Amino acid sequence: MHGFCPLASGSKGNVLFLGTHKAKILIDAGLSGKAIKEKLTKIDVLLDDIDAILISHEHHDHIVGLKTLAFRLGIPVLANSLTAKAICDTFHDCPQFKIFTTGETFEFLDLEITPFSIKHDAVDPVGFAIHTMNRKIGIATDLGIATHTVRHHIANSDILYVEANHEPALVHASSRPDTYKERVLSPTGHLSNSAAAELISAAYHPLLSHVYLAHLSSECNRPELAHSIVDTHLKEKTIELPITIAHQEIVSRATIFE
Repeated sequence: MHGFCPLASGSKGNVLFLGTHKAKILIDAGLSGKAIKEKLTKIDVLLDDIDAILISHEHHDHIVGLKTLAFRLGIPVLANSLTAKAICDTFHDCPQFKIFTTGETFEFLDLEITPFSIKHDAVDPVGFAIHTMNRKIGIATDLGIATHTVRHHIANSDILYVEANHEPALVHASSRPDTYKERVLSPTGHLSNSAAAELISAAYHPLLSHVYLAHLSSECNRPELAHSIVDTHLKEKTIELPITIAHQEIVSRATIFE
């Protein structure tokens, strides 16, 4: 498959697939190896065909699948040095790494990848701007605020994958402990629906063809609410865009590269 497809998105695990003429990669591996293999079969991709795993940060819901994919199967892991060290500390072993530097563009097969710094409570978390097949994919999740750096790097994307984690009122009303609420709402936590809407509208340009709303909280958000808030904000700015919710349990709609 030549295209981009969220296989899982949310606090229970995050995995994205990107396939091009020369490369098949996963972006994060936050499910078990078995679950990732099963999800890949739904888009007619074999686990054996995966060339690398690109890691945004070291939290469990982004790396747990490395136990199978990296350590048992030997799939290379692309990460920055601090994240790589955190992965080694977590698993008490080191997979085969290809180390990149945050803020510096690098090439992998026919992908041009720019990892950019984001605000999150991890050692060196990054989003990604990926150029391939005459397209740009902007990925910005697990961030508390959308900084100028984030806005700069996702500008002029053809596809946006942006966090719309929560609705603040639902966070405050939830049964979660105060420490959770403070973390989620902090500048190193997660983006709200409204913050996602503002980020998407700021990144809008005529060639932006599709937006994914990602990493929705199961308790502090609802898919229809996130979609409505973002869509309403965009329409107020006379912006019409296809918006897809990236799901936790099921494979989401793929964007196919012609």
